[in-house]
Amino acid sequence: MSNQTQVRQPNAIQRFFRETIVELRKVSWPTRPEALALTRIVLIVMIVMAIILGGLDTVFGSFFRWLLY
Repeated sequence: MSNQTQVRQPNAIQRFFRETIVELRKVSWPTRPEALALTRIVLIVMIVMAIILGGLDTVFGSFFRWLLY
């Protein structure tokens, strides 16, 4: 056994959380108005897509019901 001082490496979990905190500090967080505007956009797109997909489901359902009966 050698008499040299060993430098302890932080374990993987500690290193992961330390690096995560460092990266989160680098993030450019949106302001409240920006976050609200983006939320509105997401909700509008979601509603429009739900209407489109619901309409397509109704059309295809009616078509296949007509085709099979």
